Formats: sequence, structure tokens, C-alpha cells
Amino acid sequence: MKDLIISEAKSETAVLVGLITPQQGEFKAREYLDELAFLAETAGAVPVKQFFQRLDQPNSVTFVGSGKLEEIREYVEEHEIGMVLFDDDLSPKQLRNIEKELQVKILDRTSLILDIFAKRAQSAHAKVQVELAQYQYLLPRLTRLWTHLERQRGGIGMRGPGETQIETDRRIILDKISKLKEELKRVDKQKSTQRKNRGKMVRVALVGYTNVGKSTMMNILSKSDVFAENKLFATLDTTVRKVIIDNLPFLLTDTVGFIRKLPTHLVESFKSTLDEVREADLLIHVVDISHPGFADQFEVVNRTLNETCEADGKPMIVVFNKIDAYNHIPKDEDDLTPRTAENITLEELQTSWSGKLKGDCMFISAKQRENMEELKELMYERVKEIHVTRFPYNDFLFNSYEQQDID
Repeated sequence: MKDLIISEAKSETAVLVGLITPQQGEFKAREYLDELAFLAETAGAVPVKQFFQRLDQPNSVTFVGSGKLEEIREYVEEHEIGMVLFDDDLSPKQLRNIEKELQVKILDRTSLILDIFAKRAQSAHAKVQVELAQYQYLLPRLTRLWTHLERQRGGIGMRGPGETQIETDRRIILDKISKLKEELKRVDKQKSTQRKNRGKMVRVALVGYTNVGKSTMMNILSKSDVFAENKLFATLDTTVRKVIIDNLPFLLTDTVGFIRKLPTHLVESFKSTLDEVREADLLIHVVDISHPGFADQFEVVNRTLNETCEADGKPMIVVFNKIDAYNHIPKDEDDLTPRTAENITLEELQTSWSGKLKGDCMFISAKQRENMEELKELMYERVKEIHVTRFPYNDFLFNSYEQQDID
């Protein structure tokens, strides 16, 4: 029993490993590893140290060089670390060699995200999506999970086609993937029918990086109780609510957040979520302006939306959230070095982004309810434009209501 408690304590501590490459400079590498640390904390681990190595490209055998791997091994043994997390996907060969050297649990970014997804999935639909992604990730990595790769034992009653255990496991997983895909097709068909049954109401979708405050905004705008927490991927299930602003009804959808280095098969597993975005009439792109890399996150989400959701050209309002947590470091008057992103004031950012986005943006604090009324007014105007285009007769009604308000 004592050994079990010690083992559990070990598994809670983790070290993180990342690379500094010509394509990924030191600043970005450290930002990515900070995000990996947040992912680890969300999964329940305690990150205790970060390791970096400068390489032109990952080592094909051990990801990092042999010297760095030895340094990590010494640290892991000395501090009784139970887990080592790598910021990039590891090949089966790399996983096998690293585990052999370090003798602890090895996870890469994708396997960590999948673990969080499995923990967060609540509905049967989300659980099927996650299970499919897990099996697709597992399939090419079967070789590292089994030590019984020899031929099945022969003898009386054991003779057969001579199939190896790994081939049996692969066939079982392929069958499971096939069944899960069929199940998802059935559920996606149901979701599609549900969307059609919603009629021609204007659809608005909240999109953005994970942990930027989409669910908090959803709760305020729709007066609902969608689960919201300061953790990555707090919600995986798509939530749709009817919202009414000044007698104008529309549907508001809260979607799963995006993240950098999200594997393609994981994106494909959440097809129904992407369909909600694809069929939306208006996107509300929420950005955490208090995050040092918010501009990079903004680009990641836009790129993913354009590549997977055909969102290019779709009407969008960009909402910069968490202005209450934004901090900048003022430069001294005698400091002649160039300004960095940390030195820019919130007012300067507002001016810059408002000009860049031609006014289709808002700066708010959903947590503090700051500027939420102004956001509602902007949403009302954009939804109304779509609504009267779809129902021209209603333009007369809107004008009548507005005239009554003026009188």
C-alpha cells in the first residue's frame, strides 16, 4: 500500500521538454512550454522544471540529443519525477527509446490533450469523439505498448494462422475505429437534423483559443449556466442557447476552444463542432488580451477556422476579453531601446486593433461585466443586418420599433 501511495505521488510531478529551432525561436519555445505546463496542471500534474535544447530539427531517435537526455534522466532520478512531457508529437521509435532511457511515463502534447479531453467529455457524443481520437493516436504507437510481441504460444489447441499479438491488437483497434466512425456519422446526422429544425434564425458562434472566456460570455449573454473554469478545455460539448436582445432573437453557440499544434485527426473528430461554426451566420472571435501571445493565438484560430470551417469572408466581431487583467510595463524616459509588446498600453492596443479590424471589435471584461452592454449593442446591429437581409419585410418592423423608441 505504501508503494502505491509513493507511485501516485511520483505521477503527479512532471518535467517539460521543448526545442529551440530556426523555425521556433527561444521566446516562442518558452511560451509553448508555459502552455504545456498549463495543460499539465489542467490534467492534474505538477510541473517542476523545464528543459530546452537548441537543435536544427528534432533528433529522429530520441527527440533531444543524447547529452540532454542524460541530463533529464539524472534530474528525474534525483528528484523522483514520475512523468516527462514533450511539447511536440513523438514518433513510436522516439517514444520507445526515451522510455527505455528514462524509465518513467512519457507523454507528448497530443497524448496530454487527449487525456484532458477524456477527463472533460460529459455527453455521449463528446465521449465518442474523444475515444475515436484516442484510438487513431494509439494505432501507430502500438509497438511501444506491448512486451508480448513474440508469436502466440503453440501447442495443442493453440495452433492457428500464427498471427502476432501486435497484429491482433491492430485489427481490434481498426474495428473499434470503424465502429466509432459509424457512430459519429449517426450522431452527426442527428445534429444536422437538429440544426435544420432550428428554422431560419440567425446563428452566432463563439470561437477562439481555449481559456479565453467564451463560456463566461455565453453565460452572461444567454443567462445560462454553461460550465466555466480557468482551465484549458473547460468545456468540450457544443452548447446552443436562444438569446434575445431588444426583441431580436438569435441562436448563440459555445464551441470547444482551439489550441496550437492540435493534431489533424483530433480536429476531424470534432466535426460536429466545426459544422456549428461552418453554418453560423456571424462569428464572435474571443481573444484573451491579457495573454502575452494573444496576437499569435488570434492568428492560430483564424488560420484553423479558414482551413477547416470555410470561415474566410464570414462576418466576424473580434472581442478582446480580460482587459481587467491586462498589464503593461511603462518604459523609462531615458530608455532608448525599442519598445516591446509589454510596453504598449491598453489604449494604444485599442486604437491599433480598431483601425486594423475597421471597428468590428470590442474590448471587454466578461468577468467584471465591463463594456458588455456595448458588446450587446454591436451584436444587435450585426444580427439585425443579417436578419433583415433574410427577412426583408422585417426591416419595416425594426424601423417602426426604433421610431417608437425615438418618440
